[in-house]
Amino acid sequence: MHAIDYLIIAVYLIFLISIGLYAQRKAGKNPESYFLGNRKMSWWALGSSGMASNLDVAGTLIIVAFIYAIGVQGLFIEIRGGMVLIMAFLMVFMGKWNRRAQVMTVAEWMKLRFGSGRQGNSARLLSAIANLMFTIAIVTYFTQGAGIFLGSILNIDPITAALLMIALASIYTVVSGFYGVIYTDVFQGFLIFFTVIYVCVLAFVRFDLPEVFMVSVPLLEGGFKSIEVSLSDWANVVPSWTMDLPGEYSQYNLFGIAVLFYLFKTTIEGSGGTGGYLIQRYFAAKSDREAGLLSLFWIFLLSFRWPFVVAIAIIGISIGLGGAVIENPEEVLPIVIMNQLPIGITGLLVAGLIAAAMSTFDSVVNAGAAYWVKDIYHRFLNPRADDKKLVLQSRLASVGVVVIGVLFTLTFRNLNELWSWITMGLGAGLIVPQVIRWYWWRFNGYGFAFGTLAGMILAIGQRFIAPGIPELQGFMIIAGGTFIISITVSLLTSRTDNNTLIKFYKITRPFGFWGPVRKLFKPTDIEDINKENRRDILSICIAVPWQIVLFLTPMAFMTKQWTNFFALAAILLVLSVALYFTWFRHLSAIDKEKEQQPQLLN
Repeated sequence: MHAIDYLIIAVYLIFLISIGLYAQRKAGKNPESYFLGNRKMSWWALGSSGMASNLDVAGTLIIVAFIYAIGVQGLFIEIRGGMVLIMAFLMVFMGKWNRRAQVMTVAEWMKLRFGSGRQGNSARLLSAIANLMFTIAIVTYFTQGAGIFLGSILNIDPITAALLMIALASIYTVVSGFYGVIYTDVFQGFLIFFTVIYVCVLAFVRFDLPEVFMVSVPLLEGGFKSIEVSLSDWANVVPSWTMDLPGEYSQYNLFGIAVLFYLFKTTIEGSGGTGGYLIQRYFAAKSDREAGLLSLFWIFLLSFRWPFVVAIAIIGISIGLGGAVIENPEEVLPIVIMNQLPIGITGLLVAGLIAAAMSTFDSVVNAGAAYWVKDIYHRFLNPRADDKKLVLQSRLASVGVVVIGVLFTLTFRNLNELWSWITMGLGAGLIVPQVIRWYWWRFNGYGFAFGTLAGMILAIGQRFIAPGIPELQGFMIIAGGTFIISITVSLLTSRTDNNTLIKFYKITRPFGFWGPVRKLFKPTDIEDINKENRRDILSICIAVPWQIVLFLTPMAFMTKQWTNFFALAAILLVLSVALYFTWFRHLSAIDKEKEQQPQLLN
C-alpha cells in the first residue's frame, strides 16, 4: 500500500474510536443502556448494524475461498452458517417471539420459560456458560481471520496483526457498549457498502473469465493442487449431486447430501432461535413490527456480500491466467486487494474490511459480556450490585472474553476447520435444547440444563478425541446424544409449574405441542393464535428459498450468465410477491400484542 492508503485507514480508525468514546456517557448509565441501548434504537440502525456484524473478514476469507475453488455452488456449503439463513426464521417468527419476552439475554429468558426456582436457575446458568463458550469460540475465529487478512496486508505476523486490530476494537467496545456497537456499525456499514459496490463494478467491467481456467485447492497432507475447471461448471447455480474435488475439499464430494444436510441443520437451528449478538438486536427492538422490518433490511443488505465475493474470486482467478495461480484459496482476498486495486481505493477497501471485522468483534464481545453480568454475576454472585458495579463488570467481562478467545487461537489449524467446529460441533450441542424449549410444553429446566451440558461435553470431546471425523457424522453424534439426554432428564424430573407455562404461552404464543396449556385459554383467542401460526409456517416455507434466490441472483449477474440471471430474477419476483401477502402485510397487525394476548377460561 501507499502512504495515502495508510492515511485513509488511520483517519478511519481515529473516527471510529471517536464515535465509541462519544457513546460512553449513554452506555454507562445502567446495564440496559450498556447492552440494549435502552431499547430505543431504530429498526434500520439495528438492521444495518446486524449486516455489518455478519460481514466479518474471517467469514469473507472462507467464502471467497469456496467460491474461488468450487464456483458459485460454494454458496450452498455456506448454508451451514455463512449464508446466515437463520435470518429467514428470525424475520418471520423467531424474532418477534424473542422480543416479546422483554429480557436482556437468552439465559435471562429461561426465567420466563422455566420459572425462577431451581429449574429456571439451572437452565439460566448452563445457558449463560454455553453462550459464553460460544462467544469465546467466535472471538477465536475472528482472531484467526483478522490475523490472516491484516498480516497479509501489512506483511507482519498474523498474531501481531490480530492483536493490533483487537486492541483498537476493544477500546470503543469496552467503553461504549451497545450504543458504541450500533453507532460504529452504522458508520462502518456505509463504508462496507461503498467498497462492495466499487469492487463489483470493477470486476464486472474489467475482468472476463475464459471458458477454461485453473484454480487451486488445499491438500490434506499439506500443500495445494491446481485443478482445471470450465466456466459453465464454475458459474452453475444449480447444486450438483456429486463433485470430484481433491484434498481438504473432498469432504464435499457428496455435494447433494451435504446441501440437504445443511438445510436440515439450518431448519433446526432457525426453529430454535439463536443467542449472542444476533438475538441481542431483537431484544433491543421496539416492537414486533420493527423486529420484522430490521430482519428484512438486514437480509437485503447481506445480499450484497455475495456478488462481492464472486467479484473477488473472479479477479483472483484472472490473476492466475498469466500462469501464477493463487495456491491458497484463503489468501485470495488479501492478494486481490494488494495487486489489483488503485491507490486510495486499496486504503478504502482495507478500511472497509477492517470495519467488517471490527463490527463482528464488537457485537460478539458486547453480547457475550451480558451473559456474565446478568446471568452469572448479578443473578448468583452479587444480587445487590448497583448499576455502577454492573457496568464495571460489563467492561471487565468484555476484556476477559477477548483474552481467552485470543489464547484459544493456538488450537486450530485454519479457518475452515475452526468454522466447521463452531457451526457443526459446538453449534450442534447447543441447538437441540434451544429447539425443544419452544415447542414442547413438558420440556423443563433440568432437561435444558443437562442437555446443554451434554452438548458442550460432546462437542469438546469430539474436538480433542476425534477431530478428523466428517461434519455429518460429528453433528449426528453430538445432536443425537444431546437430544436423548434432554428428553430423558425432562421425563424423569418434575414438569414446570402451570403458572409459568401459562405466562410463557400467553406472552410468546408459539406453535407446537402445547395442547395441555392451550386448552386453558378461550377458544376464540386460540383461533386467532392459530391463524398467526399458520401464516408463519406458510411464510417460512417461502422465506427460506426467497433468501437463497436473493443471494444467488446477483451472483449470476456478476458471472454474466444471463439465462441463469433472468430465471433467478423471475423466481425472486414470484417469491417476493408471495411473501408480501403471507407475511409483510400482516406486520402492523401483530404489533397490537397487548390486545392479542389470550385470556384464560376462568
